Amino acid sequence: MTSDKTPSDSPTPELPRHRSVRSFVLRTGRATVAQQRAMTELWPTYGVEFTNQTLDPLSLFGRDAPRMIEIGFGNGEALLDFAQANPQIDCLGIEVHRPGVGHLMLGAQSASLTNLRVMCHDAVEVLKQLPDASISFVHVFFPDPWHKKRHHKRRLIQPPFVALIARVLKRDGLFRLATDWEHYALQMREVLDASAEFSNVAGEKGYIDRPAMRPLTRFEKRGHRLGHGVWDMEYRRT
Repeated sequence: MTSDKTPSDSPTPELPRHRSVRSFVLRTGRATVAQQRAMTELWPTYGVEFTNQTLDPLSLFGRDAPRMIEIGFGNGEALLDFAQANPQIDCLGIEVHRPGVGHLMLGAQSASLTNLRVMCHDAVEVLKQLPDASISFVHVFFPDPWHKKRHHKRRLIQPPFVALIARVLKRDGLFRLATDWEHYALQMREVLDASAEFSNVAGEKGYIDRPAMRPLTRFEKRGHRLGHGVWDMEYRRT
């Protein structure tokens, strides 16, 4: 985010530039032939192009139903499982890693899903285009923890991002999060507990057991074998 210069009769020094929160770090990775094919052949069915116009959920799915967004879905394991298990809910996945997008669309085609759409764009910008109180569930599972202290400002779960989530969530909507980095879990709770728009479903306990709707990833299974922890959180829009 950049600051505009303030008009005046005398020159005014330009204000320092501040880094705005983004929902992603663009990772390198080679897509398989099938994933590349999916980006070409399946995108017209499942893909949604980003524009600067308001994003109308009704037009995406052609029906009025509860809606879920998953931000940074990786290869789409959790999102695919959720969409299959909940055909009554329309699901929008947002991910910038093209191989992961291709992988998800291949799974959606194999499962003949009609309640799944995908956007390959920065989720922060997508959220800004959604109508107020238009989403019932938001999932953010295992966002980049940015381990080094000097990089903590790059973490996704910060007050401006939480304010965006609060705007698009319906009252009593659920914001579900998970991380395998304890320090980040504590920060997530600190930010969300400070928000007047959310209440922690777990109360004083702070964390919930892994919900059945979030499957164990291969990475998470490996972490369990090594004794690593995972922290699941659920917040309700007040």
